[in-house]
Amino acid sequence: MKMKNKLNHISTALLVLLLVSSASLLMAQSARLKQQILVDVSHGQKFWNDPTAMSGKEPSVVQRINYMNGELVKNATALKTEVTYLKGKITPDVLAKGNVLFIHIPSSKYEADEVKAIQQHLEKGGSLFLVMDANYWSTLAQTNVNDIVRPYNIKFGEDSPDTSVGGHTKAGVLTKKNLKIPYHGARLVEGGTPFGFSNKTEEYPFGTFVKLKSGGKIIAMGDGMVSLYMTAWEGVNDYQCSEFMQEAFAWLLK
Repeated sequence: MKMKNKLNHISTALLVLLLVSSASLLMAQSARLKQQILVDVSHGQKFWNDPTAMSGKEPSVVQRINYMNGELVKNATALKTEVTYLKGKITPDVLAKGNVLFIHIPSSKYEADEVKAIQQHLEKGGSLFLVMDANYWSTLAQTNVNDIVRPYNIKFGEDSPDTSVGGHTKAGVLTKKNLKIPYHGARLVEGGTPFGFSNKTEEYPFGTFVKLKSGGKIIAMGDGMVSLYMTAWEGVNDYQCSEFMQEAFAWLLK
């Protein structure tokens, strides 16, 4: 009888151990499968940076980076997504760990194999959120972003002749309703389906999107203010930056 009870206890202990191990494995798999927004900070980005790598920087810069990261994390958390900063070369292995690659106003060139890796990411169903701005911040001679998006009929041009203040999105695939977003001059962006316009004219859209046959998605913007979460500009204090970024990332993550 004692031996039988002992065997029963052993069997129960093994069962508990198996259940715990299975639960741990499932949790680990779930963590690995969690969606990721990959923020490139390794190509001379003018604004974005890893908030944990700001030692020695000017207090105003640290404050701005912490603010932007906090807003991005809020968006990501609402979408059950994590944020990771890419500080090195962009490779297929790096991109395989994420869903959306976020590139904001780079000022250096992407190597040919980095361009290829990003395109492969898109052709496998991944997404790209690519933002440029006027020549004041970065020129097309400095960075070769057009090499990345050329196969998808998107092209960044020179500065827009429209230097007015104030912009908006049009309700549709990307945003469910018209959103009030900042604009003050921009870089021309051609191709895709335009969604972002200045309040003065729709002749020079500054935001466009493309969905590829592979399932990959691209948002390309020629003004960087909304993706800097600049809710106030030139006397306006209620731009809907967080709402726009939430809907943009939601669409890219679908």
